[in-house]
Parts: sequence; structure tokens; C-alpha cells
Amino acid sequence: MSVQYNSQPPVAWRYSGNQLKRWRTKANVSREQLAEAASYSPDTIKSMEQGVRMPTPRVLDVADELCRAEGLLSAAKEYLRREKFPARAQDFMEREREAISLGWYEVALVPGLLQTEGYARALIENRHPPLEQDTVEERIAARMERQAILTERKPPVSLSFVLYEAALRNPMVDVKQLSRLLEASKLRNVVLQVLPFERVISDAIMGPMVLLESRDHERCAFTEGPFASELSADPGVVSRVSERLSMIRAQALSPAESARFIEEMVDRRE
Repeated sequence: MSVQYNSQPPVAWRYSGNQLKRWRTKANVSREQLAEAASYSPDTIKSMEQGVRMPTPRVLDVADELCRAEGLLSAAKEYLRREKFPARAQDFMEREREAISLGWYEVALVPGLLQTEGYARALIENRHPPLEQDTVEERIAARMERQAILTERKPPVSLSFVLYEAALRNPMVDVKQLSRLLEASKLRNVVLQVLPFERVISDAIMGPMVLLESRDHERCAFTEGPFASELSADPGVVSRVSERLSMIRAQALSPAESARFIEEMVDRRE
């Protein structure tokens, strides 16, 4: 199975947006009127009605009152708040929750499972187009919740991370984030390696990737780009991702060398 998750919003977004448009039209309320009352642009309201953006609680409440929907539009808030992750990542998150082992390579960013709240906030708050503040807080909370996989699963999940040096040199990576990486690397079920600039190979600059194995020993691969993500259980795809990961791990510093590399970065910052 190979599926791209690049443009299909969650069903709850599309259904709520459709209902928003239907109620607005029925009540003879223009998109501009709703936009002004809710303090949004008409284009933003349009994208919500099309299901491209999540209808926010404020828009739903304002539209409910303007369109005399008697609570039917506002009721959608309960379901929309459950969408904690971007549309293209939701299937991956389901697989992550079921995984017994996970191998992760990152080129430019610290993996979500190893991020501090401050680093996660810097990433999520600076998305373009900007996210609603409620969505920002929900995404940050969801990212922190995911990190339970590091210590709270029984039996423990086997976790392997390789980070290209560029991910550590990002200005958003502060001493607290580096210390968080060192802390995680000491866990018995976590292997953390750094791929330094001088050891880079062509496979290492082709983008991030994750290899997951389920309790049923089914393996799948997740690759992500700026505009498209792919989750695949196709044996050919999984095999290629597995080979790339193995080659990158072979070039990376050992776990002990990687810890010293990060410790030196911390010492230079302090």
C-alpha cells in the first residue's frame, strides 16, 4: 500500500465547512459579513468553507448566531478539536502509536519525539500561512503527548534516531534542546546518532524518513517533503528506505561519539 497525504483535509473539516456554507447561504449572510463579524478575511472564510482550513471555534460560534443555527454549527467544535495533527500526518501518527520499533532520520529538524516545548512552539508558531492560536496550542500539546512513547510504553519501544549535523546547527536549537537530546540518548530503548557534515552521503540529503514496525511485524515507511508526505507499506519502498537508513547509520558517529559531539556543542554555548 502506498498513499500520498498531501492535499486531502480531514473529513471533519470538510463536513463542517460545507455546513457552514449551507447555513450562511440559507440565512442570506454574505461571506464578507461573516468575515467582518468574526474578524477574519473573506478568503479565510472561503478556505474554511471549502474544508482547506479548519473552521475555528470563533467562526463557528459567530456563524451560529448570525445564521440562527441554534447551536448546530457550534456543536462542530467538539469534533474539530480532536484533529490534533495536520491532515497529512494523521495516518502516520496512528502507526506511530502502534509501533514496537521506529527508526528515524532527520535532515534539518529535531524529530518531534525529541523536541522541547520551546522548540516545538518556535516551529509551529512560525508556520505560513499562520495557524490559529488555539490550533497552535493543540498541536504543541499533541506533540508533547506523543513523547510518552519514549518511556511509558510496555514493553518499551525500540527507538533509533539519526540527526544530520545541520539539524543541530539550526538557530532554534538552544542549550535546552541539546540537553534534551542528551537526556533521551541515555534511555535504554533509545539509540541517538549524529551524522556530521564531513561524513555526509548523497542518501542523507534526500530528505527525512521514518521506518516503523507494528506488533504484527508489518513494516511501513514514512517520507516527508515540504508539500507532500507518503506513508507506504509497499515492500519495495520499505526496502529502499531501510537500505538508506542502514547506509546513513553506518556513516554516522557511534552513540557514544554522538553524545560527546552534542556535549561539546553545549559546552561551547555555556
